[in-house]
Amino acid sequence: MSHIVNTAQEQAWNGPEGTHWARHQGRWNAVNEGFDEPLLTAAGIGEGHRTLDVGCGSGQTTLLAARRAPRGRALGLDLSGPMLAQARARAARENVGNADFTRGDAQTHPLEAAAFDAAISRYGVMFFADPEAAFGNIGRALRPGGRLAFVSPAEPELNDWLVAMTSLRGILPVGDVGTPGAPGMFSLDSPDRIRAILTAAGFTGIAVDRAEAYGTWGRGAEDAAGFLLESGPGRHFMDRAEAPVRDRARRALTDHLRAHETADGTVRLRSAAWLVTAAR
Repeated sequence: MSHIVNTAQEQAWNGPEGTHWARHQGRWNAVNEGFDEPLLTAAGIGEGHRTLDVGCGSGQTTLLAARRAPRGRALGLDLSGPMLAQARARAARENVGNADFTRGDAQTHPLEAAAFDAAISRYGVMFFADPEAAFGNIGRALRPGGRLAFVSPAEPELNDWLVAMTSLRGILPVGDVGTPGAPGMFSLDSPDRIRAILTAAGFTGIAVDRAEAYGTWGRGAEDAAGFLLESGPGRHFMDRAEAPVRDRARRALTDHLRAHETADGTVRLRSAAWLVTAAR
């Protein structure tokens, strides 16, 4: 494993957050898998292509990329040991022999130069401490003309899960979603910032298009509320409140989510993202 400079994220994704995502990988894929097909299509992965999946987590998109390239390979790169363990186990279980996984920091990991035809990421590139360094390193790993495609969250107010969480202001100490430009879920919510970073990292032909998808967050409002409150932001807010306040917040969030229950009882929430493509 390479030297890790993004130490704050390394600690987070090898602590409770990474453990939560690894334990609930199926649920998180149900939340985000609506972006899989647009992402992989945008990357233009062919039968013999070599694909780098940045921030691969538990390996969903890495395995999909590997299946699209039966004569190629896919490499998943992530900081999280717990999630990579799940990814390797799933690849073995599903007999996907052309997918590999490695733990490392995208900013510094010694990726082989010009070794990949495509680089992809589903919600994995917003956490870089130095995004220009990370994207520069990714770009050097692409062959000339190689393609970058990633999905990152668009404006917070267009993401139903965050609207649901901010509805708890007045009950829980729900703060802002992050400092503009700092590592975090919405660090790349500005198309201008995305273009500036990728241009500085040496990419050309940059396109930033809006994409939306509905994900399944639970088997009912109560289940979805529990899942949201056990995830990173929800757990942070709940840990700062007393038990009666936590109970009140859970009831309020459940009531909010009832409006999103479908005919079969599942809770479906919209996620709004930028689908970004560029070339080395």
